Amino acid sequence: MQALNQSLFHQKLLSFSDGAYDVMYQEKRYLFRKETHLEGKLIKVYAEALGATDFISLNYYPQTADGLLKPCEMPKAKVIDFIIDATLL
Repeated sequence: MQALNQSLFHQKLLSFSDGAYDVMYQEKRYLFRKETHLEGKLIKVYAEALGATDFISLNYYPQTADGLLKPCEMPKAKVIDFIIDATLL
């Protein structure tokens, strides 16, 4: 199994700049927020669908072992898919 911090998820997440902006995912528009803390040891993401109830919330520790992903009350697969497939508007 590939380490998370060597995966497409990791590369795509790091490609997003810190801040808040709109992204598209599965034909829905989301307000996406990314914050990097502790000199890159913690990345927080929160995204919510505009006009809908869906949201994405995660904490990611890229420097912990092979990368530690802690989704907030949702499956890891949902978070990974969102980050990989979301596109900037």
